[in-house]
Amino acid sequence: MNATAVAPARALVVDDNEMNRDVLSRRLQRSGHAVEVVDSGERALARLKLQNFDLILLDVMMPGIDGYEVLARLKQDPALRHIPVIMISALGETESVVRCLALGADDYLTKPFNPLILQARVDACLIKKRMHDGEMRHLQSMEREFEIGRAIQAGFLPESLPAMAGWDVAVRFRPARQVAGDFYDLFATQSGGIFIVVADVCDKGVGAALYMALFRTLIRATASQPFPEGTDATAILLATATLTNDYIARIHGRANMFATAFLGILDARTGSLMYVNAGHDPPLVASAEGGRRRLGLTGPALGLLAEQRFTVGMTHLGVGDLLLGYTDGVVESVGIEGAFGEARLLEALLDLQGSSDRMLQRIEAALDAFGDGAEASDDITMVALRRTAAAQAL
Repeated sequence: MNATAVAPARALVVDDNEMNRDVLSRRLQRSGHAVEVVDSGERALARLKLQNFDLILLDVMMPGIDGYEVLARLKQDPALRHIPVIMISALGETESVVRCLALGADDYLTKPFNPLILQARVDACLIKKRMHDGEMRHLQSMEREFEIGRAIQAGFLPESLPAMAGWDVAVRFRPARQVAGDFYDLFATQSGGIFIVVADVCDKGVGAALYMALFRTLIRATASQPFPEGTDATAILLATATLTNDYIARIHGRANMFATAFLGILDARTGSLMYVNAGHDPPLVASAEGGRRRLGLTGPALGLLAEQRFTVGMTHLGVGDLLLGYTDGVVESVGIEGAFGEARLLEALLDLQGSSDRMLQRIEAALDAFGDGAEASDDITMVALRRTAAAQAL
């Protein structure tokens, strides 16, 4: 036999016939392959737990555990199913060949062995194995890169939530993929207010995650800059929305990336909330008396066009009121009945008992039940703030 066209590999020959084992091992060794032989299915399965192999040549008819059973177990084992298997059958056993292929065999050989056919089928299976191994190395490399990306992205989210007397705050952040386009932020402003951000960058995956970092940095850097003394929340919000919008539109306009964003400044002492809703799903305010209201749009999404106009809305949160900001991944979560929708979200807000964290747990449970185990189609981010006490009662 001519030298094999592929790199040397490690093969396992499984056959209860000593002559067959000898013929196959000698021919494989002449091609440069390392070969181990076993005479039963039981020994083959035991050996595969201890040693890695690139190829298995497996006899169909053996006492004890036959080739069918060994093949079925191999293909059911995530650690072994990728190993190519060439089944060995007697000439004319057509039904046996069909059964083996149905069970997942990669190829078959008939006895007596033709040297050229043996080499061709071994080479083909090993080439397939090399391609699979290369793909797995590539996927593992990508996964390491995504892990780095996840760690970096996590660093853009607040390490802790601001402590506010008389307020109960909770958040949820569930990326649909390895990295997300959603983000949230809560931090103190120079005037003593709490800046709130819930945002969603268009698209998904790595591109959205890169722009998530840019949008988040622009928003926080602008809102945190030292404004002149006496600058009110309205001016800070408008400056933040305008600068972020214009920078993205002018510098990165060719990328056609934008973000919907809810930007708010909460006066924790009075319960006053000033906000800009830039194309984002309207946050919901649930009052202790049972009322529900939406904080609607006050401007377009950030980054679409430069020099867009934004206005500032205002609302008040009384004792017992809950503010829920969320991204569209919540209402657009898909189940067998379609989209989760705002109606189901409002239903989850009917019961305001318990903490903000408990409220988000109920919404998560409703989303999971609605999705019935389906893979998430979009990132999910939620921020909940409940006013628990008035300032004079603190």
